[in-house]
Amino acid sequence: MRLSWHDLGTPRADRAHGKIVEVTGWPTAALGTVRSDYFLLMAEANCCAGCVPANRLAVIEVFAEREIDLTAGALRLSGTLHVEADDNDQWRYQLRGVRTVGGIRRRHLLAASPLICLPVPSLAQPVVPTIDMHSHAGKLLFVGSNPDVTPVAQPMRQGGVSTLCLAIVADSPTTQITSGRIRPFRSANPGELYEYSKRAFSRLQRVVREQGLGMVRTAAELRAATPERPSVIVSAEGADFLEGKIERLDEAYDKFGLRHLQLTHYRVNELGDIQTEPAEKGGLTPFGAEVVRRCNQRGIVVDVAHGTFELVKMAAQVTAKPLVLSHTSLTEKPQAWTRLITPDHARAIAGTGGVIGIWPIKQIFGTFKSWAQGMARMADVVGVDGVGVGTDLLGLPGGSTIEDYNEMPQLAAALRERFNAEETAKILGGNYRRVFEATLA
Repeated sequence: MRLSWHDLGTPRADRAHGKIVEVTGWPTAALGTVRSDYFLLMAEANCCAGCVPANRLAVIEVFAEREIDLTAGALRLSGTLHVEADDNDQWRYQLRGVRTVGGIRRRHLLAASPLICLPVPSLAQPVVPTIDMHSHAGKLLFVGSNPDVTPVAQPMRQGGVSTLCLAIVADSPTTQITSGRIRPFRSANPGELYEYSKRAFSRLQRVVREQGLGMVRTAAELRAATPERPSVIVSAEGADFLEGKIERLDEAYDKFGLRHLQLTHYRVNELGDIQTEPAEKGGLTPFGAEVVRRCNQRGIVVDVAHGTFELVKMAAQVTAKPLVLSHTSLTEKPQAWTRLITPDHARAIAGTGGVIGIWPIKQIFGTFKSWAQGMARMADVVGVDGVGVGTDLLGLPGGSTIEDYNEMPQLAAALRERFNAEETAKILGGNYRRVFEATLA
């Protein structure tokens, strides 16, 4: 029996209890695992083990007869389906006695996810100046456990990257991988995320000083940034450090040079709902709307990555400046709790004059050419002016197509197979520069 992901949660899947079934999907396991006889299977590739859906109907728990290679992409598996009772808090579906079945044909890959692209050879490497809309270069993810930084400026120069939106992660102390997902494991203490984020901003500033990077605070400074003189835009992934206090936004702007703010991350905060947790706030909260307006007034780019579609629609109604969604990709058939977005979600961003950054998740875009094709698909939906680059560098523990910025010319070359020189320049940086200038105007 061939099992479709759309069968899960329906009587057809339940009637298959105890039967041999075949299913095609994407594996995920503990970080760093390359072979295992136990893993989770999903309908589409996600960035890492932390992005497994919370919906117990959207995952199949796999128990294989022997270890299976988890690095090859989509798997076609056969095994005995076991359906757990409704009152069980485990995954509802298990596949036992599993073995792989033959090869994966292209039609099976397309059935597993509309976003899959097949590997192709590397291309030539022209250099086009690039702005990365979302980066953790320098190991800025965990302030306490990662005191040492990695090179940032030199790989940027080598790869023709002029500017990074370099992001601290405001909710790090309260999130961890739990039951296969990144999610909050405890409530934050009063003032905790504020103090943590101040240390993170200070560390970011240290990276800038020690590596001779420029810090972009004005549109003129962004125009002056070049690969020879690379710069960063101070960014925060999650506005959790505000803790409901709008004056802290002004402090971050004045003291730390904040010019790019992502409203939410992996915890539902005072600003609104997120894609990977059940909605609690009805989208964007009144405080979230206040933050958007203050960002517009001060000249801070508003980033709605990780926010629900409802939050995005509400933010689009509130904002007087373009929005960005810095790191995601397109899906026509969204699965539960996905970080990918639908065409309507994308159009809500583009409707503000905004830009959507396409990220290089290796399981979705295994090559630079397929990454460029993902950008082309987004351009087909929102137009070339609505597409940008958001690498999430060093923030994709499940694997990235790009290991460092010295490889960025390969993306430029792949884009030239689909776009002309002017369009390529827009995607690689021109579109974000336009949004930044409009925000600071």
